[in-house]
Amino acid sequence: MTGVKRSWIAQLLQFDRDGDTFVPPQTHAGPGQRLFGGLIAAQALGAAGATVDPGKHPQSLHLYFVRGGAYGVDVEFRVERTRDGRSFDTRRVTAVQNGAVILEMIASFHLPEPGADRHPPPMVTVGLDDAVGKDADIEFADRFELRTMPDDTSEFAIPPFWIRTREEIEDDPLVRSCALAFMSDFGPVPVARPPDLPLDPTVGFAASLDHSVWFHRPFDPRQWHRYDVESLNNSDSRGLVRGSLYNTDRTLIATTSQEALWRC
Repeated sequence: MTGVKRSWIAQLLQFDRDGDTFVPPQTHAGPGQRLFGGLIAAQALGAAGATVDPGKHPQSLHLYFVRGGAYGVDVEFRVERTRDGRSFDTRRVTAVQNGAVILEMIASFHLPEPGADRHPPPMVTVGLDDAVGKDADIEFADRFELRTMPDDTSEFAIPPFWIRTREEIEDDPLVRSCALAFMSDFGPVPVARPPDLPLDPTVGFAASLDHSVWFHRPFDPRQWHRYDVESLNNSDSRGLVRGSLYNTDRTLIATTSQEALWRC
């Protein structure tokens, strides 16, 4: 709509489209040399969702970070329409930069339908009132408010933490799911580190290898959510973690998993 200010995440999803190939606006600068994984995950989901009936909402995504991307260079998101069904649509997205693949993703979209609505009650890892505000040295931190454990003195934000966007996000299931995909890449890598390795950016090398998100319930990024991430395994220079995103009513909004490479 002309004259309506779009949120930061909606602006990142303003694609130039040629058929089922999507090119988002360039992000000219970031906190590091490599494109933030949450950014390209969100844009890949947005490109896939642009080819799906808006009545079907993101159900899950599973992606591999094939190689690091760079800021200030166009990324092409090439969408393959794997299947269109009555209840589910499936899409494959390949992200290409400078002629090289940097990401592969499979995403599923589901037409909402009635059914059981339950999940195990979560453990309270840190209450919102017990968490403290933090200005973390993480990607695009100016877009978010963070509250972490009082003993988190790292440069990062170590889960469990509370997070919300600083501005309202459009009441659109796809845009809000893209915001969730973006936010879900905060936190997993530090938790995936080997237990004897200090949390110091000058020690070792770390990179996300793959990432998955399951979208369970509607998500409002402007509201506080607690992100819990637990370590499941360390072997072969890889760490596997699982994350859970809860709202203030202790309702499970999304589940994530990620494996990260950690080299000492």
